[in-house]
Amino acid sequence: MSLTLDRALAEAILGIDTLWGGDVMNPSGTGRFIADSWFSDDPLPTSYTDATAAAVRAAGGLSAGEVDRPAIEAYLGAVNLREALDLIASEGSGEPGVRGPFLTGLATCLDVMWDLAMEALDKGEPVPYSRSVEASTGQAPTPSEPSAKVAALIALLDEAGYSTEGSVLDAADAWRRDRMTPAASIGSLARALIAELQAGTAAHVMPYLPEEMQGVPRANVEFLPIKDAWFSGSMNYLGRARTPDGKPLYDASYEINASLEISIPEFMHLVSHEVVPGHVMTFAYVQHLYVLGKVGFEGTMLTMNSRYSTLAEGIANNALFMAFGVNEVSELPDRDLQIGTLLSLLQDDAKNQASFLTWNEGMAQPEVAATLRRDFLVSEERAGKLSGPWANHPILGRMYLPSYRAGTDAVAEWRRRNDPAVILPALYGCKGLVDVVTIEGVVGGPDQH
Repeated sequence: MSLTLDRALAEAILGIDTLWGGDVMNPSGTGRFIADSWFSDDPLPTSYTDATAAAVRAAGGLSAGEVDRPAIEAYLGAVNLREALDLIASEGSGEPGVRGPFLTGLATCLDVMWDLAMEALDKGEPVPYSRSVEASTGQAPTPSEPSAKVAALIALLDEAGYSTEGSVLDAADAWRRDRMTPAASIGSLARALIAELQAGTAAHVMPYLPEEMQGVPRANVEFLPIKDAWFSGSMNYLGRARTPDGKPLYDASYEINASLEISIPEFMHLVSHEVVPGHVMTFAYVQHLYVLGKVGFEGTMLTMNSRYSTLAEGIANNALFMAFGVNEVSELPDRDLQIGTLLSLLQDDAKNQASFLTWNEGMAQPEVAATLRRDFLVSEERAGKLSGPWANHPILGRMYLPSYRAGTDAVAEWRRRNDPAVILPALYGCKGLVDVVTIEGVVGGPDQH
């Protein structure tokens, strides 16, 4: 049976996800990977349902410590992922409006993910680092430059009574220790912060979004602690719960690492990033737009390591600013929040640096970890995980880690140069599903007022 474009998208995205060990139907982030969501009520594709797919998922795919090559070979023999990928590339670009350019960018990213898989299986040439970064971010790889943020942080820490004369890192660590989020209270603290962020979003974001978005739940999320995860937390957009009459409840969960070393101001930035007006709100709005018929089928399978995920990380890292109706760290309402935000933004600069040092410079993991601690002031826990399982992963290290800084800087600049009535609807998909590259065609250039 010949593939339609929508079925090709399902086959390709969930096939690449399966190949790398992901399971989009797993409610936990510990089992998810490339495909961030599946909230359509359509049947799952063969690339997910075939018996060989289940075997690959059970073995961890290409992300496993020891790859089950026979299982993967059987899967590739049973499911023609290349056909689906080629159809997206050949037909996607012809779609009208913003969908054509969006699918062209998605096809570019999926091709790189496929080629990285072939590299891991010794079936293809090594994928250049520059190609991986350019696919997911739309720009060439560059190192992070933390000096401006560190200088601002030094001034704020000194004002707060944490002398940086001996060591900025020691001062930042001391500040963080004095404001550490108690692990036992994460759930209640998260609920309080969500309430504050909801109020800020209602005041500073919602007035600029269309009427049809006003009633969509922005934070239907459950917080769940997990132990010893290699990520700080995982927002899992589920979107499959329905009311008795079949309408979505826009449901999500957020799993947070119980060993995370994070101050309360940093935790507020994290909650804004993951929930409102960040990821949960962004995903809920895309689901609602799909229900309204204003977003294509690809919107139901939002995908990591893509130009859309770079935009999504940019929205999330600017979410705190949007909730307060400001553009700059210095405009946030108190010093602790400014310090926590700078530390959070430095961590995302560190993610890009971990990728660059590992894949462009060939630096060893211990040296990368030490650099992230020294230059970007991240905690020991974060330095170890970012330089280790994140940076050394063959796809996350080359495609995803650079997306945080790229998206953050891009969204911050678009917000500076555009009126909220222009940029906010574009960011949340109300002018069509766009990515970190194609949004330029929707916003229309600088200084739109």
